[in-house]
Amino acid sequence: MDWSDLIDTAFDVAGNSSSDHRAAALRTIEANVAPDEKPIASTAGRHPDHFRKGVLVLTTHRLLFLKDGKPPVPVPLPAVTDATVTRTRINGEVLLVVALTGSHRFEDVVKAEVFAEQLRAAARLAREGSRKEPVAAPAAPASTGAELLDQLERLAALHTAGALTAEEFTRAKQRLIG
Repeated sequence: MDWSDLIDTAFDVAGNSSSDHRAAALRTIEANVAPDEKPIASTAGRHPDHFRKGVLVLTTHRLLFLKDGKPPVPVPLPAVTDATVTRTRINGEVLLVVALTGSHRFEDVVKAEVFAEQLRAAARLAREGSRKEPVAAPAAPASTGAELLDQLERLAALHTAGALTAEEFTRAKQRLIG
């Protein structure tokens, strides 16, 4: 699968046949991809701040939300701690992505359960890949502990702010601690 196939599939799912929007999304992706970044999956969904659907693109490095040629909303995969799906009458399938960078909500997501599972698997692989990078021996214990503490503090702040439920907070904390 290449980038244009991924974008076309997502726009078809979104019901958006605008070739201008597809071309703008493809230009946005191609301008922002890392040299070793590969496409994994895509689907359609709506950000709560937008009325029309956009495209959720999952890559080997991050999750992107593309809408009408605007700059993408990126979520780095190593920072993703949880992805859950709920269903509501008004907003359809709701995908909640919890990351160390913040919480992201996407509504009316097409095949949200499948996409969430792909996202969780890709995030797990990204975290495992980042752990395999060589780290200088003397600095490893201090930086690892400091980073873990910083990540836990961010999660606690999200929980205190109401962005995470107690259950989501506990799950994300357990994933961080291992």
